[in-house]
Amino acid sequence: MRSSVGPRHARRPVPTLLRGIYLPRSMDAGAFAMTTYGIPLLVLATTNSASLTGLAFALEWVPRLGAFAVAGATVDRHGTTRVLRTASALRAAVVVAAALALPQLQAGLPTTVAVMLLAASTGVLTEFSYIAAETAGGVASRQAGERAHRVQSVLLGIDQVGTLAGPAVAGLLLERAGAAGMLVTIAVFSLLACALAPRQYATRTEVPEPVLAGLRTGWTTLRSLPALGWLVCGLTVSNLAIGLLQAAAPVIVVKEFGYSSADVGLIWSVAAVASLITVALCRRAIDRWGLWPVGALSAIVAACGCLAVSLTHTYTAYLVLIAVLMAGEGGMTVVLRTLRSHLIPQQVFGATLSLTILLLLIPFPLAGVLVATVPPALLGHVITACAALQALGLSLAFVRLRGLPGLHTRLA
Repeated sequence: MRSSVGPRHARRPVPTLLRGIYLPRSMDAGAFAMTTYGIPLLVLATTNSASLTGLAFALEWVPRLGAFAVAGATVDRHGTTRVLRTASALRAAVVVAAALALPQLQAGLPTTVAVMLLAASTGVLTEFSYIAAETAGGVASRQAGERAHRVQSVLLGIDQVGTLAGPAVAGLLLERAGAAGMLVTIAVFSLLACALAPRQYATRTEVPEPVLAGLRTGWTTLRSLPALGWLVCGLTVSNLAIGLLQAAAPVIVVKEFGYSSADVGLIWSVAAVASLITVALCRRAIDRWGLWPVGALSAIVAACGCLAVSLTHTYTAYLVLIAVLMAGEGGMTVVLRTLRSHLIPQQVFGATLSLTILLLLIPFPLAGVLVATVPPALLGHVITACAALQALGLSLAFVRLRGLPGLHTRLA
């Protein structure tokens, strides 16, 4: 049978996990976290508008949704290396251009347009690099066999370290060094991801598959895997509450609680610490009890934490409860990634991965629109409603998953 990577790359050694997967993923995760959490803070700092902050959050995520459809097919066609390098280099160029342009622009409409365009463009490029890095991680997981969940736990841990450091560093740099300092730091992480991109190639199709055909392929694959489908459904509902809290955090912490941008970043950094601890515990828990019990317990923790967040009115309680919520989310994400790497066939991994992430991220721009349109005084009620919806969605998903194969097997 003809090799899927072709004769040119047949003699290239498989890279070690540290150099070939974990290091480039770490650099991309740092850029990802600083972009995701730092740019809404930048919008709030430059416009002082809660509505524009929510709109920027939506503009940051809407292009990402469109990018996923193209990104999966692009990775399947051109391989992880080329896509990660190109996306990372372009992201570095965009943020450096913004860092040079913002000081020259007049306050008001020109600055607002610039930061909104920055949010949209970095959103697209970040998702291309993420799909490439995630596909490389999926290949490494399949090569690990029964220890796939250990590889996925490390990858999730890397993402959580990025989430730990990224928001805090972005908020601190924005406060101390201004927009230019934060944007240049994002550029540095992007260039490092470009330089360290793994020499690993995804399966390439002989005839390039159109984007819509790739989505159909992903949808067909997802429908054939009911365990993965129900888990994605539950997490999609849950992500509406998560996205709303992310989009509303700058408004709630700065406007309602009277704290600074750095304090907004601190919330997500503490949450990342809780997630890291959960990921470490999940590795051993899955070895012992399997995927379903760990996922169900994580869902209970996340739902209870989110309901409690919606009722709190102090910064300290807000910080602690978001950490509890994100700990539960971390456990469910380990389960999702492990199941995904085991069940999705390699030849359609990029297309199916893109579709699953597309479904998981649809709630995020909706959350931004809610923050942009709902008066700040009413955000608490909207968060409560979304928390109740999250609890209902996760309960239904895990009840259905209980009777399905795929989540009851110990993987090590």
